[in-house]
Amino acid sequence: MTKSELVERLSLSNDELNKKEAELVVNTIFDSIGNALVGGDRVEIRGFGYFSIRLRDAREARNPKSGEVVKIPRKKTPFFKTGKELRERVNS
Repeated sequence: MTKSELVERLSLSNDELNKKEAELVVNTIFDSIGNALVGGDRVEIRGFGYFSIRLRDAREARNPKSGEVVKIPRKKTPFFKTGKELRERVNS
């Protein structure tokens, strides 16, 4: 499902929201999650899962074309773990 499909479903399932308002709601939710992660916070949605930031250590890798060693710096990556209810729904 794409973001535009999500907006479409939200506007169809709720008579009070038109497409523009539904898009604003979806954008606000995504922006809020992103801003919380940038601030180092964890975002938990009960029954769905949680988003957090994981720190990846610096490492060395090889360029497959030339074989030369490349240093990859330490970096933060977003991480999502599913909640129990979502996992059970997917597996049933």
